[in-house]
Amino acid sequence: MNPKEPFEEVYEKNFSSVYNFVYAQLMHKERTEDVVSEVFIKAYAHYDGYDPSKASVKTWLTNIARNTLIDLYRKKSSKGYVSLDDDENFVEPSYEDEYEIFKEASEQEVMSILSGLDPDERELLGMIYFQNMKNEEIGQVLGINAKAVSARHHRLLKKCREMVKDKDISDYL
Repeated sequence: MNPKEPFEEVYEKNFSSVYNFVYAQLMHKERTEDVVSEVFIKAYAHYDGYDPSKASVKTWLTNIARNTLIDLYRKKSSKGYVSLDDDENFVEPSYEDEYEIFKEASEQEVMSILSGLDPDERELLGMIYFQNMKNEEIGQVLGINAKAVSARHHRLLKKCREMVKDKDISDYL
């Protein structure tokens, strides 16, 4: 069994990637801060039960973040998953005073692309680009194999390229 590092180190090493992943989903600073706080509170409470031989810390934290986001999207009824578009408390993301990554014009373009994607698509991009997860790790979180992750990623990049067909940002995709 792999030894576990102290939770403080887990927090320090993984805070940014969890924050980025959640921000890519919510695109709202205050909501992201609330969710990330909840993720790390849950992680701390269950750290004794974390088994490094079953999943990396990054994968484990991503599962906690993903489940926390799913809980956020649920309504009081048992109907399940609800889009942010249906959430009466959702505040449209702004490009001012939000997360630093979106301050530049090209980064605002990325924000525009992200807001045009559905939550599952933003989730996949968040795992790939904000958390730098490998296809195997993503597959473990999503319950699919690495080839399926690769195929989804390829289709999603194609969709993003279509969204920015005649814009300079397409060179980065």
